[in-house]
Amino acid sequence: METKRYLVVQAHASEYPEPITFAKGAPLTVGEKYAGPEDWNDWFFCDTPGQRGGWVPAQIIEIINGSNARASDDYTARELNVRAGDTLLGLKILNGWCWCSNPKNSESGWIPLRNLQEVDP
Repeated sequence: METKRYLVVQAHASEYPEPITFAKGAPLTVGEKYAGPEDWNDWFFCDTPGQRGGWVPAQIIEIINGSNARASDDYTARELNVRAGDTLLGLKILNGWCWCSNPKNSESGWIPLRNLQEVDP
């Protein structure tokens, strides 16, 4: 995806102060599939050794057998805390979320796509 500019139209604050983070090849135990009202498809709650569990997109999960899997890419579930009116750079979209960076403070993380509005460059 090419980098796009977004305006935050609804504030977002992370509910996960210790997001799951792992490198490609990390072992994962796959749990429940997300089934909330937001229509965020293909997210699974996963565990990896030494951390709290967290939500992982299906595209990063390589099933070995049953609930045993490994990460097919580096990943962090870090969410970006933003206020309405902030301008962000969107770098990747996955399953209703956008990986963004804030050019004012160089922080980056996931934001629900519904909280963003694409703006002209």
